[in-house]
Amino acid sequence: MATIAVMLKIDGEDVTRGLQQAGMRLDTADGHLVLDFSAVRRIDPATVNAMAELAGIADGKGIRLVLRGVNIDVYRVLKLAKLAPRFSFPS
Repeated sequence: MATIAVMLKIDGEDVTRGLQQAGMRLDTADGHLVLDFSAVRRIDPATVNAMAELAGIADGKGIRLVLRGVNIDVYRVLKLAKLAPRFSFPS
């Protein structure tokens, strides 16, 4: 059976709200939830916490989180927070 990925564009001005919306869409995602981070230039500690929470919920539901368009600064923060392995980053 094929999986259907749900895609959601994250607003760079309100990343935490976008992540909350992504959490609500986890029930409709069948295997993958793709988050477009191309508009996100930086993340703050509240966003890091929201991402950790979202990753935990997704893990519990067996959904893979894919982050598209992540810039190097955001990736570094995720790496330092030890969250990078919880997400997939397409090339």
